Amino acid sequence: MKGVSAEIFKRSVLALGESSFSRLSSAKVAVLGVGGVGGWCAESLVRAGVGKIMIVDPDRVAPSNINRQIVATTETVGELKVNVLEKRLLAINPNLEMDVRATAYTGERAGEFDFSPYDSVIDAIDSLDDKAHLIRHVTGMEGPVFFSSMGAAFRTDPFAIRKDEFWKVKGDGLARALRSRFRKSGDFPRRKFTCVYSSEAPLEPEDMPFTEEARAYGSLPHVTASFGFALAALAVNAIVGKKSSDA
Repeated sequence: MKGVSAEIFKRSVLALGESSFSRLSSAKVAVLGVGGVGGWCAESLVRAGVGKIMIVDPDRVAPSNINRQIVATTETVGELKVNVLEKRLLAINPNLEMDVRATAYTGERAGEFDFSPYDSVIDAIDSLDDKAHLIRHVTGMEGPVFFSSMGAAFRTDPFAIRKDEFWKVKGDGLARALRSRFRKSGDFPRRKFTCVYSSEAPLEPEDMPFTEEARAYGSLPHVTASFGFALAALAVNAIVGKKSSDA
């Protein structure tokens, strides 16, 4: 087993260099929401070499998750997503330090979350209320670099995925709803933060009504996973001091 452990991150070290990988292996990252976006993000972070991770999600695996979520198979239906992911991540790196929370981040529970020791906090939350509160909360802190996922639903083209500062995101309904909420309340994010989003307009299939449920839940794995990988890349690059491409 020692030989296997020594080999696990060899390619990461070769890609990043010893000093950068050392920073990564001692880094702490929190991922809130481990569904279609956050689950892939968390796994990518751990496979790259992040040494400590917090995962937060209250939900259990449902059959409808199987088409796009890394935790979801016919064998895990009914299990807590964070428990499935915990087992999977520890199988990748048995030395990984984990803070596993089968709960939702909400305004009422914000005091239970101490993000101050973390290098990065990644938002993959679906709830608009909770997302808005998390944005205000983390951007009001010194320390963690904050990254947020906007809407991946009803997109089919992973090549349309972009990153930009929150107030510059275009064509995303979730970003518009958040900005409207912040303007209406007068309670804005305390600092700038980067979002991952798609420039592709949400599709409207001709053979089914484009309901709010469809807009929220119609998702494909190659898009949600690409969102997750993009968020992981932003966090890893921030930790090792490499600026992400603007292309």
